[in-house]
Amino acid sequence: MSNIQELNKIATQIRRDIIRMVTGAQSGHPGGSLSSADILTALFFSELNHSPADWNRYGKGYDMFFLSAGHLSPVFYSVLARSGYFPVKELATFREFGSRLQGHPSIEKGLPGVYEASGSLGQGLSVACGAAIAKRLNKDDRYVYVLMGDGESEEGQVWEAAMFAVHHRLDKLIAITDWNGQQIDGTVDDVIGLGNLEAKWKAFGWNCIKADGHDMQAILEAFRKAKETGAQDRKPVMILMKTRMGKGVDFMEDTCEWHGKAPKPEVAEKALAQLEETLGDY
Repeated sequence: MSNIQELNKIATQIRRDIIRMVTGAQSGHPGGSLSSADILTALFFSELNHSPADWNRYGKGYDMFFLSAGHLSPVFYSVLARSGYFPVKELATFREFGSRLQGHPSIEKGLPGVYEASGSLGQGLSVACGAAIAKRLNKDDRYVYVLMGDGESEEGQVWEAAMFAVHHRLDKLIAITDWNGQQIDGTVDDVIGLGNLEAKWKAFGWNCIKADGHDMQAILEAFRKAKETGAQDRKPVMILMKTRMGKGVDFMEDTCEWHGKAPKPEVAEKALAQLEETLGDY
């Protein structure tokens, strides 16, 4: 699917799912899930070569996606369900005891679409590097994608993995940063500060692309360019997607307040009033 209007409709429904999931559980992380909804919609419904019917944890012959920022599980689960990995109605079990949809993605119960447990921030890029190496050894020319947070990028392991990926010329690795400028305790600049993030990735030897993470056409173009330049230069690629925390709900935007706080039902209703039901609620 590549129709921009259709992708935007899917993203809006995914945002509704996010609000309803965290409200139902009275637990979860809506802010970053909302900011990355357009990115994952474009990835799963247009860019990614994947097959829910044939999915297995080896991922051979298909593109693989890793969610490094595992607390963004609401958007991940919604995208997986809406893609056909498991029934959409299962979203109602989010964070319930014994559910497959735990607060952070887990492999314990074999949830389709989840290649690795995540949520200990800073580790996802390392896992994606391993998957990219494995694909090379298996003569599998498909891509490995990983979504990270900008607050997460304060972790030292991120930069160890960055060096590893360049050293091994992992040109089938495409990393994405949800660059919303917020983290749990405040703005990224106030907590530690990443400085010039584009310059950092380039200094570590990566190709780096900046894009508007809420413009579907720009997102798709960034993916196209990442593949083109990665193959040309034999380098991994980082796409810095500029986003807004809480995108789609005006009172949740550009603040860390909703990083890990679920809205009360009456507040959720105000949020849902801003998000059209486009695919049908679960």
